[in-house]
Amino acid sequence: MKKRIIPFLVIVVVLMLSACTSGNENTSGGSKKDQKNDTITYQSENGPVQVPAHPKRVVVLASYAGNVMSLGVNLVGVDSWSKMNPNFKDKLKGVEEVSEDNLEKIIALKPDLIIGLSTTKNLDKLKKIAPTVTFTYGKVDYLTQHIEIGKLLNKEKEATDWVNDFKKRADETGKQIKEKIGENATVSVIENFDKQLYVFGNNWGRGTEILYQQMGLKMPKKVEETALKPGYYAISPEVLPEFAGDYIIFSKNSDGDTSFQETNTYKNIPAVKNKHVFEVNAKAFYFNDPITLDYQLKYFQNAFLGK
Repeated sequence: MKKRIIPFLVIVVVLMLSACTSGNENTSGGSKKDQKNDTITYQSENGPVQVPAHPKRVVVLASYAGNVMSLGVNLVGVDSWSKMNPNFKDKLKGVEEVSEDNLEKIIALKPDLIIGLSTTKNLDKLKKIAPTVTFTYGKVDYLTQHIEIGKLLNKEKEATDWVNDFKKRADETGKQIKEKIGENATVSVIENFDKQLYVFGNNWGRGTEILYQQMGLKMPKKVEETALKPGYYAISPEVLPEFAGDYIIFSKNSDGDTSFQETNTYKNIPAVKNKHVFEVNAKAFYFNDPITLDYQLKYFQNAFLGK
């Protein structure tokens, strides 16, 4: 009887050891898998980059802070332009202002992901601090850009859902505006910065993407000829009437020179006489991220349609 029991016990022990070994292997494999799942490979315009699957400390050195915030991802550092945006004020409480020149400050923030432009300085040094992904401004359209950032942050579905919803809302608003002001009415977007005046094409923030790309509103011929391709064009106040549409969106920097508004040249522009000039806070209108786009769309609904 004992002879039968001993081999049986040996078999049990072997099976138990085997199970433990197998369990350890599975745990080890799961750990590697979990470790692997801690990162994803993002196909950037410069090649594949290993980035966190769930980034928790993101630094943005470009105009994409609103994209990141809209997707619910935590920011620890942003550029000065984002920091001064009144739409972001409450959302960026406790978030540090940083620049590509202040590497020590970025290091102190311990980012797990850095996002910048292709023109951002010190990229080689930034890549040593954390995985760094850059985008070339205007390489893709503004909505595709948001989806790309969604892919980078492992939130492609959320980004795509927002884009689809935004398109519907903007398209419907555009139809209503055209019905009210006419299919051939023109809209120009101007901005004062320091002592210079600018007009904008269809992809340089300031609401241009919504007005021209999504809603299909028309820009004055002179604006199309000069600003469409480069994105913006500097003009003198004296020639503003040549660039003024039937409606003007004035992206106004109150700390810049606005004296041109007191001139007869400006006051005699038809859009000014007809009270078709809509003044907006330039600092709130600069970007084309979801937070800013929603703000711009709501403004246009109110300005053009009284909603």
